[in-house]
Amino acid sequence: MFTFKQFAVRQERCAMKVGTDGVLLGAWTSILESDRRILDIGTGTGLIALMAAQRSSSAHVVGVEIDVASAGQARENVVASPWSDRVEIVAADIRNYRPEEPFDLVISNPPYFVDSLKSPDSGRTAARHTVSLGFDELMHAAERMLVPGGRLAVIVPTEAAARVVAAGNMPLLRRCDVSSKPSSEPIRTMLEFADGYCGAPQLSSLTIGNGYGGYTDEYRALTRDFYLKF
Repeated sequence: MFTFKQFAVRQERCAMKVGTDGVLLGAWTSILESDRRILDIGTGTGLIALMAAQRSSSAHVVGVEIDVASAGQARENVVASPWSDRVEIVAADIRNYRPEEPFDLVISNPPYFVDSLKSPDSGRTAARHTVSLGFDELMHAAERMLVPGGRLAVIVPTEAAARVVAAGNMPLLRRCDVSSKPSSEPIRTMLEFADGYCGAPQLSSLTIGNGYGGYTDEYRALTRDFYLKF
């Protein structure tokens, strides 16, 4: 079990476990007071859906997960959380999912490792590779389910960022390149798109480790509402 300040996540039946990528994206994504409905694509353990519920005072949050076992465990995590009345987990392929209402915000820590060696575990492979959901399919699914002016936030390997930007039709609002330590090149990139946005993208960077075995102040500040030790 992974315990956060306001909720806990069981993950023994989930193909993908709690990781830094999900925590980063859940903490970095802009969540507005006006966001009524939030969608987490590929929710896994339910981590990002629960983080969104914690950060929003009233939004209804839906987590969609293709793996049935992971969706079942995500539901259990939601039931045990303080926000069980406004977080819903749906076991479905996002390409076939048709919500009754569109969403103000879509968040996704999507499958990646397009060219890397696949795991023999089929559940883990589906969760980590673009074998079941390509970046273009992710972008188009999100665009289909957003309200006019809606937003999409994703985290991807930095080398895939340009491919993701080119895959969709929404303008890029924000980009944050993430490095593991001060001397390292970025390994992850967080992207936030906004329908109808006309300005230049807001560019930033973030370093997780301080190079001395600890965390940077900026990483602590971003995630302190969630991690117990921060």
